[in-house]
Amino acid sequence: MTVELETLAQWLRESHSAVFFGGAGVSTESGIPDFRSVDGLYNQTYDDPPETIISHSFFEAKPEAFFRFYKDKMLCLEAKPNTAHQRLAQWESQGHLAAVVTQNIDGLHQEAGSKTVYELHGSVHRNYCTHCGKFFDAQYVKESVGVPRCDACGGLIKPDVVLYEEGLAEEILRGAVSAIGRADLLIIGGTSLVVYPAAGLVNYYRGNRLVIVNKAPTPADRSADLVLQGKIGEIFEQIQIA
Repeated sequence: MTVELETLAQWLRESHSAVFFGGAGVSTESGIPDFRSVDGLYNQTYDDPPETIISHSFFEAKPEAFFRFYKDKMLCLEAKPNTAHQRLAQWESQGHLAAVVTQNIDGLHQEAGSKTVYELHGSVHRNYCTHCGKFFDAQYVKESVGVPRCDACGGLIKPDVVLYEEGLAEEILRGAVSAIGRADLLIIGGTSLVVYPAAGLVNYYRGNRLVIVNKAPTPADRSADLVLQGKIGEIFEQIQIA
């Protein structure tokens, strides 16, 4: 291992309350598109811009168009956890990682085995009827024809994901802030740190071991104690702490 990789491995060995804060770059290696890269969702052409389509007002005004986009581009149910997800679950089971704070909505951290996961932007795997509150899984939404409707009352089903114009869930936010504030090591990975308010959570870290793992530079690089550039799965695969 390089000196930087060995440093991160050693910090993980010494940690009992590390927190991982991750974004879309964690799941791109599982085949899930991100939003801001050259091939990301923001650089594709639709009748409306993707950031408009995944807004609360668009969902309410044009649910048919919303779900065409959502089912096609955001329900990647065939994706499987990659090495990054698996390593994080392993470090948690070994007692080094206290929590994962993620901006992703794909549920891959839990599928890999992570137990304490704060999903800032919700999850595609939770969907509820806006009329009676009945919950539905992602497969029900994926297989529905047109706009998914409740099989009990016929109400409109909404994914439990945070759309533009919506706020983050207070309970999840509090949990994430608490975990980051108590962390003795904070690893930020696969995120450009430009999406707020989520990106602002890293400011609650009070420790002196801040690690950035990303393919491109981030605004936090200059204040980080360690910066590793590259694909997060490939980097994590090289780290052995047992």
